[in-house]
Amino acid sequence: MGEEIRYKQVILSNYAKTSVKESDLSLRTSKIHLKIPCGCDGAVLVKNLYLSIDPFILALMKNQELDLPSFTLDSVSLVLPIYGFGVSKVLDSSHPNFKTGELVWGFTSWEEYSLIKDPDQLFKIQDKDLPLSYFIGILGMPGMTAYVGFFKFCSPKKGETVYVSAASGAVGQLVGQFAKIAGCYVVGSAGNKEKVDLLKNKFRFDEAFNYKEEQDYNAALKRYFPDGIDIYFDNVGGKMLEAVLNSMRLNGRVALCGMISQYNSLEQPEGVHNLINALVKRVRMEGFFTSDHYHLYPKFLEIVVPLIKEEKITYVEDIAEGIESAPGALFGLYSGRNVGKLLVVVARE
Repeated sequence: MGEEIRYKQVILSNYAKTSVKESDLSLRTSKIHLKIPCGCDGAVLVKNLYLSIDPFILALMKNQELDLPSFTLDSVSLVLPIYGFGVSKVLDSSHPNFKTGELVWGFTSWEEYSLIKDPDQLFKIQDKDLPLSYFIGILGMPGMTAYVGFFKFCSPKKGETVYVSAASGAVGQLVGQFAKIAGCYVVGSAGNKEKVDLLKNKFRFDEAFNYKEEQDYNAALKRYFPDGIDIYFDNVGGKMLEAVLNSMRLNGRVALCGMISQYNSLEQPEGVHNLINALVKRVRMEGFFTSDHYHLYPKFLEIVVPLIKEEKITYVEDIAEGIESAPGALFGLYSGRNVGKLLVVVARE
């Protein structure tokens, strides 16, 4: 059966009512054999190295399904740990495509070791010259989200104007840099001065502003986009989306990537009351899930890896140490404490 060891897991204690609290999650100690059990053909056993802290986790903590099943509560028999994206090392495998010692990224559980029974959505990490943490950031789901959302759904043209909300986050910081490479004028918004300075000084946005200091979003957008917005990469939804529609140019495009302003109020979300602007201005608005586009991942790597190595794009991470820090890190994400891509180091390779 292999060596049996004790290991830590993060489980759901309470369904989040409004905003997430650290007490909604708790740590549990379990036992595991470091060998694939009998009857688990096609599975892989992994040691988790990095866990990604992502906004979609809140919806699953509120017992609401997006494109994924919600988490089970601790009161349920045989409760499973919560899950998300991670970087892992294969310790044992009964799947023909994965070998012991290989490094992978994809969906895993928030625990030190995981038995993944359906590893078909795991991606092998081939390039060992880059930090492993990048594969749940710039070279993982956030990077793919920025790439697919901006280039496939926004179809940028040189000289166009681009606005990115939540621009200092895991996705937004990349969208802005992609837009600059495409020859666009780019403005981003964030929630404090440190993040605004980061956008302008490190990520080379043309302008950036603190949305919390703006009393009137319409006036702010007119100030930065006097001739209107061609492309809006939306990470927040709500009142900001409504204001953007007032400033969109003819044949503008809106990529609906995230609705972080709505995640605490999914039962009574804010409405957008000016959709007539989308009609009159022939604006194309489209929502997307990155999981529908992973067939583009090899092409994405061909484009983005050289940009990283040539230092034409950069990436900022906010790293918490130890699986015990995961509940606090998630709380920090929703309270805006993080700067850049938020992740947890579970173990070093």
